[in-house]
Amino acid sequence: MAGAAVLPGIARAQVSRPAPGQGAPATTAADSQARHPAQDGAIIPDDQFEQSIPPLSDDIDAPLEPIAPLAPGVEPAARQSGAASPDADLAPVTLPSEADLAAPLPPLSGFDVTPVVIAGVDDQPAVAIRYETRVEGLEAVGLDDQFKALSALRKDNDAPNAAVVNARAKEDEGLAVRLMQSLGYYDATATSAIEQIPGQAARVRATVTAVPGQRYLLGSITVKAGPTVPPDLIAKALPLKTGDPIEAERIQGAEANVALQLPQQGYAFAEVGQRDILLDDVTLRGDYTLPVETGPRGTFGGFALRGDPVFDADHIAVLARFKPGELYDSRKVDDLRQALVATSLFSSVGVSPRKTGRPGPDGTEQVDLTIRQNKGPARTIAGTAGYGTGQGLRAEASWTHRNLFPPEGALIVAGVAGTQEQGLSTTFRRSNAGRRDRTFSLIASASHSHYDAFDAFTGTIAARISYDSTPIWQKRWTYYYGGELVGTNESVYDFARDERVRRTYGIAALPTFLGYDTSDNLLNPTRGFRLKLNVSPETSVQGSVRPYVRTMVEGTGYYPVTDSLVIAGRVRAGVIAGVARDDLAPSRRYYSGGGGSVRGFGYQGLGPRTIEPNPDYDPTNPDEKDSPTVIRPVGGRSLNEFSIEARYRFGNFGIVPFVDAGQVYDSVLPKGRDIRFGAGIGARYYTNFGPFRIDVATPINRKPGEAKIALYLSIGQAF
Repeated sequence: MAGAAVLPGIARAQVSRPAPGQGAPATTAADSQARHPAQDGAIIPDDQFEQSIPPLSDDIDAPLEPIAPLAPGVEPAARQSGAASPDADLAPVTLPSEADLAAPLPPLSGFDVTPVVIAGVDDQPAVAIRYETRVEGLEAVGLDDQFKALSALRKDNDAPNAAVVNARAKEDEGLAVRLMQSLGYYDATATSAIEQIPGQAARVRATVTAVPGQRYLLGSITVKAGPTVPPDLIAKALPLKTGDPIEAERIQGAEANVALQLPQQGYAFAEVGQRDILLDDVTLRGDYTLPVETGPRGTFGGFALRGDPVFDADHIAVLARFKPGELYDSRKVDDLRQALVATSLFSSVGVSPRKTGRPGPDGTEQVDLTIRQNKGPARTIAGTAGYGTGQGLRAEASWTHRNLFPPEGALIVAGVAGTQEQGLSTTFRRSNAGRRDRTFSLIASASHSHYDAFDAFTGTIAARISYDSTPIWQKRWTYYYGGELVGTNESVYDFARDERVRRTYGIAALPTFLGYDTSDNLLNPTRGFRLKLNVSPETSVQGSVRPYVRTMVEGTGYYPVTDSLVIAGRVRAGVIAGVARDDLAPSRRYYSGGGGSVRGFGYQGLGPRTIEPNPDYDPTNPDEKDSPTVIRPVGGRSLNEFSIEARYRFGNFGIVPFVDAGQVYDSVLPKGRDIRFGAGIGARYYTNFGPFRIDVATPINRKPGEAKIALYLSIGQAF
């Protein structure tokens, strides 16, 4: 209860109530004596007072009588007679002459501003008074903790003098009364006392004693408002009933709920007035009256654009989750405002209702929305960086113009530079394409990938339509579908020739995705689950046409054990059917291992492997330290992966122990044998855009060629 505010609008009934069966109380002699005290020597009798007044002229226009000037050296009669006067001890005053008044003022630098020091007083060191605070009477009404949090006395335990301690105590008296009145104790009183603590010099005790008195309850409850639809709309929104304590927080909350509910039910211009509570100190009841101006019941109309428009009315209608003629709902107005902000194309944007007077359906009035737009910067430069064992360093930078092709037609140019990957891409993206949160994308890219599994030069042209979750609306169902044309030249191990060769592949694909999400956060989920299904019918041309289907299914779950601890788990399985592994381009095969897969192993480090001659080995060099052979993954047609981790968070930091498992197989369906495990621990630093992740892991039952320690740096949780 910040500030211990007392409800405004409280008044007491001013009613005289004689005892039953009696009239007005009789006036007694004591009453008369109290009203007209007896005259004593301290009061001048009326006749003496009248005689002492000099006679006054009845002519109001008569001039004032002059005051005779005193002769030089002559003192007033009062002083001559020795009569007491306020200035009896003052020396005669000499008035300045005209020349003195006309003289220029002396310069400020000539004044002596050295403070006067009174010996024996100002030269003594200041002595602080230490004190302790005691509160009585508030614990019984549950206000002791609130008083301690707001108390002026408890903000410190010493003061420069007793006057300061007393001032703090007086302030706490008012605080105690306000706190008690906020709970309905309107007859509450509080006093304070300061006393010396025996045996302790310069230490006192400040005691605040509160007396709540009787608690006032709500009597009649009256709402003064026009008719609503439904008729009990305000009554249901105002959760107060006769007999409830007159608590400030509860009443203010109930009134705030009325102000919230009415605009959600069609009353865009509703206003809750100032309450009135009339207290009766006999019945200890307060009759409550609340005026409410509902205004007209409205339906959505059109849009009125103001400022420097970024979008026209047609595109704003795409962003809105309502149609003209629907009942006005302030929640949908807030959602539209958030959607406009999420485009990041405005320096400022506002949405507010406007009366039109135009009739709407069912006796309502159409309400237009005024959209105030001010353009913001449309260009963005962004960058990300990460590191993973087996994947190396990877940095990505992008330049985006979010509205180069209005409305919301963006051009994105991105580049990737890394130890094992380089690339350049250009993307045209139309956000909210004909529907809220639907995106259409055209992508052209060229890249070079150099991993242990393969070395590839790849060019891609793709188109995609997607329906995605956003920070302001995390959807249960998401999807995408599209098409890809890929041309790639890759190194591949030819088992028939027992050597690595390069081959060129042409690939046409129709990738699709369907997701279901019940989690509570996109970047850092703590409860719920997610299901994902990827299906991509593809055709590979390398000598002959080979159609096949790539399928991946994944499920993740999040369970909060406590507010600080979340158990997270993941299961993933993939299948490629319709083609032999060696007829697949290496970049289209399944691999496992790495920061987003099975930690503890290098990127793409799990699964079938080959032993090949090391191209960096120099047999003629006597100091050669490299092995004459290298072990390289070749990928597979199926995989399975499992992960579990405990995410413990404290403040903005977190610790995450984890265990991952998985394997890649040459068969069409994944098997349960040869599962490899990795274990480790991670650190998290939580930011506004997601957690920064550092994971360190090691493979269990490490084999030759596998690193002892794997390190992963990234943004976002592992899953």
